[in-house]
Formats: sequence, C-alpha cells, structure tokens
Amino acid sequence: MRPQEIVERTLAAAAHLHGCVVLVRTSSEAVLRWANSTMTTNGHTTATQVTVVALVAVEGGTAAGVVASGVAITDPAQLADLVRAAEASARDAGPARDAADLPGPTTGDTTWDDDAAETSIGVFGGFAGGLAEVLAGPQRQYGFASHALVTTWLGTSAGVRRRWVQPTGSVELNAKTPDLSGSAWVGASTADFADVDVVDLAAQAARRLEWGARRVELPAGRYDTVLPPSAVADLLIYLAWSMDGRPAQEGRSALAGPDGPRVGERLTALPLTLASDPAAPGLEYEPFLTATRSGDAISVFDNGAPTRRVEWIRDGAVGELAYSRAEAAEFGTEFTPPGDNLLLTGGTGGSLDDVAGRVGRGLLLTCLWYIRLVDPETLLLTGLTRDGVYLVEGGEVVGEVDHNFRFNHSPLDVLRQAVDVGDTARTLPREWKDWFTRTAMPAVRVPEFTMSSVSLGR
Repeated sequence: MRPQEIVERTLAAAAHLHGCVVLVRTSSEAVLRWANSTMTTNGHTTATQVTVVALVAVEGGTAAGVVASGVAITDPAQLADLVRAAEASARDAGPARDAADLPGPTTGDTTWDDDAAETSIGVFGGFAGGLAEVLAGPQRQYGFASHALVTTWLGTSAGVRRRWVQPTGSVELNAKTPDLSGSAWVGASTADFADVDVVDLAAQAARRLEWGARRVELPAGRYDTVLPPSAVADLLIYLAWSMDGRPAQEGRSALAGPDGPRVGERLTALPLTLASDPAAPGLEYEPFLTATRSGDAISVFDNGAPTRRVEWIRDGAVGELAYSRAEAAEFGTEFTPPGDNLLLTGGTGGSLDDVAGRVGRGLLLTCLWYIRLVDPETLLLTGLTRDGVYLVEGGEVVGEVDHNFRFNHSPLDVLRQAVDVGDTARTLPREWKDWFTRTAMPAVRVPEFTMSSVSLGR
C-alpha cells in the first residue's frame, strides 16, 4: 500500500473523530564501517513507520492520543485498528492543555504523489575511492559513514497534504598510531557525500597524531581554551534544546529572569546570532512542522504549521524562545517552532588554526562527549574531552596533554565569555550526532574554560 493511500484510508477511518493527523515516514539508509584499516560492514536498510494522532472531543475539551506502528501495512483493517488504538489513548489521556484547531493547508505540495526517495551504497562511490587510499596509509583507521533519505508524508483532517525528503549523512574517522598509543578523531556531516574529502579528513587526523608525539601533564583548572566547531555545536545544541518558552515563563529554566523570560538580555558584545533556518543552504529541513508528541514548545495540534527561521540569539542578545501555538496564545507571544538545524554566525573570522594561532598559552580541544546537565538554573553542563587535548604556546601546538579532562561549563557562559570567534562552517557534533546532525559553527575561544578534574585515559 502506497504511503499516500495509507494517509487517505486512515483519515477516512477517523472521520468520526474531532480531528486526525497521519504521518508516514519511510527511511532508506546505506552504511559503511571499517576497523583496523579493513572494511568490516556495508549494507542498506529500509523501514516504514505510520503514526496516527487521534483528536477526540471529550468532556472539558479535546484529547489527543498517539499510536505508531512499524509493521508493514497490507490490509486497510490494520489502519482502522490504529485509529481505534489512538482514539482509546486519547480518551484515557483526557483534555489536552495544548488543544487547538489543526492548521489548514498553506501552499500545494507538487511532490505529494511521488514515491519514497532511496539511497544506496552507490552514494559512497566517490568517497570509497578516497577511503581506499586512506586505509592503505600508515595509521590504523577506524570509522563509520552513513547516508539516509527519510521521506515524510503528512496528512490531516484539516486538509494538509505535505511531503518532504530529508537527507542526512555523516562520516566519523578515528585514526590511531600503529602501537595504538595515540588516537585522533575527525568528522563531517553532509547531505549527499559529494562534498566529503576523506583524504583531507585523514590528513587532519594524521596531523593531530603528530602533535601527540610530545606528551605533557597539566592539572585541572581554568584554561584559555579553543573549542573547535564540533565542540561548539555540542554545547549550543543543548542550549537550543533548553530554550523552551514555558519553563522560562514558569521560572524553571536558565532563561527565566526575575521579571519573566530573559528575551532581550545581552549575553555578549559580539554580534553573534544563533539560528535555526529550514531554508539554510545545504542544511534544509522540513518547511512544515511534524510532531508525534506534545510537551514544552511542541504540540501534536501544530502538525502542518509552517516552520520558519528562528533566531534564538540575535546580535548577542537572547532573541526568541520556543512556543507551541497554544502556549503562544496562553502567554501572549508568537508561535515559535523548534528547529532541526543550528547555525552560529557573526564571528570576526578565521579558521580553527587562525583562532588557535591567537592564543598565548592555552588548550585546543578535539571534541566533547558524555555531556550531562548539572544545574538547570544556570544550564551548567559537565562532560569529558575526547581524542586529543593539545597545549598551545605562542600560537603553536607544542604537544598533547597526556589525559582528558572533565569540564564544567554553561553554553550561556561560552557565549558570554567568548573573545574570539572564527568563520562559520558546516560541522558534525560528536555527542549529539545521532539526534542532531545539521550544524554550522565557528571555532570559539573561551579564556577561562573550566576543566574541573583530570580524567584518566586519552
């Protein structure tokens, strides 16, 4: 059964309800994996999920119930079963706080009748030639590359019919010295692998391994620290995830001030803007909202509403917070949908090497991982450095620290304390890659980044 037919048959089965939303997502993914300079895995998988949101009139308002199935749909009776299950879930849930009329159709979607997009191992054609060269090199190479095309069809009882194809690709390469005593990581995100130069990525990793030929011991403390774009992405993704309006209105987030949300509060004199933009070239995401749950800033009642550019930080000040349409009406603000990409712009310019070259004595990081929230009132995060912390003296890398650090720092303070911000370029977050891939970030220098303790291992 074609996805479009699934949508229409499900909506017909739900005609007796107050409203209904149907989402069909079909994914096509190709992967490569290598270890110890040898290819170990390649494959292609497909999957389809159908999600039904039933909106039911109940005493006191409208209830919403959500049911999803990954089972292949071969019989219309299966769709009626999903509708009944979603309706029962809604009746159990009771009136929804975020209830609102479903958005109506906006512009016509000329691709609605198209089939699902498919990727294949062939997407790695040009990449594979470079990878073969890399695997034949002197370092031991480990890594993973994936490319997925997810096709979404959204249909609602309000007349919305939208389709979108979302490409998501990434490559991670971990190079190790022959004796395994040194390790270096590099990564990249991409829409189609046409712009990935794996030979250049491997050269970057090899350069880091050379830096590691000299080892130094450093204690925990506050260091003048250069955060590369990947690390900046991981920290600012957490900030973006924390910019929900309701918690700020209710005084339970770092964006809550004594007189309400901190919108307009200046964080830095630098003209930095942190934005999500569905039309950002190469980083595009759905121009319409799809939601399979309700919570702070997100509502199943908003399915089909247009997404837009949102400036979370605008010219150095807190710009916007995320609100569902019901929350916007409740608090007298503008509907602000969450985004699926993140871009930090406004730096004074320069590459990662340029930013590090302006450091008298400090640290250059590779990436961060195991990031967790310590204090929601300040958005203090903790986590670990990974795969290389390098000592910079006189603008030059002079060695590798012989251990990792645990850090404690807030992404809000990263913006407040930044003194040097480089050029914005597409990057791959290390920690949040599996959930959030589309980012463009600069290198950022923070004069007193807190390394709270030494972590054994490199």
